[in-house]
Amino acid sequence: MAAKKITVVISQSQGKNPAMRQLEEELAARCLMEPGVDVSIVPNLYDMQADHTGLLFLRSVNGPLVVLGWLYPRGIRWILDRQGVKGREGVTLLVADDDDEEEEVAPEEHPDAVGAADVPPRNLYCIDLRVSKKADAFLEEIRRIAAENSQQTVDLMSWIGGNPEPAQLERYLSGGPAGESALPAIPINGNGNGNGAAPHETENGELPVIDEPVKRRWYPVIDYSRCTNCMECIDFCLFGVYGVDNVDRILVESQDNCKKGCPACSRVCPENAIIFPQHKSPAIAGADGEVAGLKIDLSKLFGGDGKTGIELAVAERDNELVNDGREAVGMAVGIPKRQSEKSDKPRDDLDDLLDGLDDLDG
Repeated sequence: MAAKKITVVISQSQGKNPAMRQLEEELAARCLMEPGVDVSIVPNLYDMQADHTGLLFLRSVNGPLVVLGWLYPRGIRWILDRQGVKGREGVTLLVADDDDEEEEVAPEEHPDAVGAADVPPRNLYCIDLRVSKKADAFLEEIRRIAAENSQQTVDLMSWIGGNPEPAQLERYLSGGPAGESALPAIPINGNGNGNGAAPHETENGELPVIDEPVKRRWYPVIDYSRCTNCMECIDFCLFGVYGVDNVDRILVESQDNCKKGCPACSRVCPENAIIFPQHKSPAIAGADGEVAGLKIDLSKLFGGDGKTGIELAVAERDNELVNDGREAVGMAVGIPKRQSEKSDKPRDDLDDLLDGLDDLDG
């Protein structure tokens, strides 16, 4: 079997910062010269609607995929998952410029997490463009990933042909999650005219850019490697953002109902499984336990200024209710009795015991 090509997709920053644009374009130009690498530039991953040309292209990629963006890797991975771009999590060895040693970090996953669904047998690598200012650093990692995958003989078509249920196959091919329209995943060219040419096939040395405009968005993204389907988010949110799929798994159903700038549901999630990728706080934006060797400040997630995380979340929710012309509800709605009084600590055996007692009372 011939060696597979690596598809590299660069997700642009939301703004037009010259330094960011320069890095994006330099990296794309360098990748164009690499054998075995196809590269494309798409708008900000978080802002694209489900039927955007960039997402249609991403869904058309069957082989190994590297996605680079100005977001934490958790945010990139689960935005992609939400939009039907799935794969096994590939480990990257790229470290921040100020880190001295490379260290492979195993993905963190809650033992009771529901996990990603309908994952095809290909590797998906998510890289934060903020870890280095040098295109060389990213290019070196892309070369390593390409070499790592060149010896693998994953047959995606055998997975499509035999293993998944028909409903799973239909969801994978359509790519659209509940709450967003899904269109067929057809390849498109860099100008978005849909003539069958992939974005990396350009003429006259032009960069392979998909420049279909997008508007800035704000909505939660669920990290299913941590989500235990406890449903506390759907109980807490009063704006109709959350729903459940046909197997009763929590999902972000009506993302545009979310209130811009409000991360309240992230604060009430017991497993830190709800991400707002553009939030200024790393804890909410999807950082793993450490950023540049320092532990993230969980007080930004679980509370601050003398408030617990629940109190802060309730205040944020009440503010949005009032802005909508509705009445504030405080602690009276969507707050489990146990959680409204407990400190913001990781769940333990006592929490599980109390939950069991609550079930018996019901």
